Amino acid sequence: MENLKFWQKSLQHWCITREEHSNLKQRMTLQDSVNLEALNKHKQHLEDKYIKLKQDMSTMYVPAQKKADLDEEMVVLLNRRDIAENLNKDLQFRFSELISLGEYERAACFAANSPKRILQNTSTMNKFKAIGKIRGKPLPLLLFFEAIFNTSHAFKRPINADLTTEGIKCGLSEERLDLVTHWVTQEKLTFSEKAGDTIFAYGEQHTYHKPRCLALAQIIYNECGLHKKALLCLCKQGQIHEAMEHIQQSKDINTDDLMQLITACPQIDLIRCLTQERNGKPPFLSFGLAVLHVFSVDMKKVGMRLLQEVSKGEKDVIEHLVMSDLFCSLEKWQEIANICLQNGFKNLFNDIMSILRSQAGVSEISEDDTTNIMEHVFW
Repeated sequence: MENLKFWQKSLQHWCITREEHSNLKQRMTLQDSVNLEALNKHKQHLEDKYIKLKQDMSTMYVPAQKKADLDEEMVVLLNRRDIAENLNKDLQFRFSELISLGEYERAACFAANSPKRILQNTSTMNKFKAIGKIRGKPLPLLLFFEAIFNTSHAFKRPINADLTTEGIKCGLSEERLDLVTHWVTQEKLTFSEKAGDTIFAYGEQHTYHKPRCLALAQIIYNECGLHKKALLCLCKQGQIHEAMEHIQQSKDINTDDLMQLITACPQIDLIRCLTQERNGKPPFLSFGLAVLHVFSVDMKKVGMRLLQEVSKGEKDVIEHLVMSDLFCSLEKWQEIANICLQNGFKNLFNDIMSILRSQAGVSEISEDDTTNIMEHVFW
């Protein structure tokens, strides 16, 4: 009996060993199955697979109770969606009825006060837009925007950017800058670059309203973080001191931006402030490069006024201007001298050329000489 138990145990052990060997054989060769290094590698493979299965269990599968909770939540959400859809249908029917009756002001108020702003969208806006103008009555589209903007403070979220921009366009098209001013300064709107550009362009086209439009556009640009456009608004309003402070505080305005600024706003006071030293600090912009720039973009009148101001100074003042300009090479100053000569500033031409000739290592330069005035620096 004991022998029988021994053989049964041995047979069981042999069978398990054969089964394991069969599994191993599916993954490795017979030679690898008796190789310690190969077995360790296979062991590591199994451990990695085990770790991945544990991770999958925590990320790809959820407990049955969790699934039941999610199913219940889904049912609640679907019910809410059905209620919202039914409410939307009811509101659309009441709204469409008012439109069909020509009760546009009541329809606008109805849309503005609709639960959860269901009717405050571009679809509703387009329905008002499709009505067009009615002789002797306010524009229905404008009534819609008045209603939604005037009630916007009652909601936690502001009117979205698209509706804000469209409302501003509508107000300006009806020459209601007073409404636009109120909306921008008082109501909860979502500003955008397009909204700012719309008001800015309106001011460019209507000179009388330009100052107010610049101020409104500046508010929007500041709100959107568009510092370069806000800076242009400041300059066009003549607020040069504030503009200098703005440049000082801003980190993303470079020389090219300032060149574009004086092109868009060619004011002598602005250029003077940009090219002057400030409390011992270097100027924001090179005077020499500014002069060359305005002449290169056909702003000759501005260039002439700049040269006229410089020509009034003594030679030592001009010398300081030339030698302290770190970004305008001596060669560029020779170009400026030639511009002076071409435009009747002969004395300024002589002063600049005298200063250039006085530099160590620079030989006498005639008006027609094409010698590189910076040659002494590089050789």
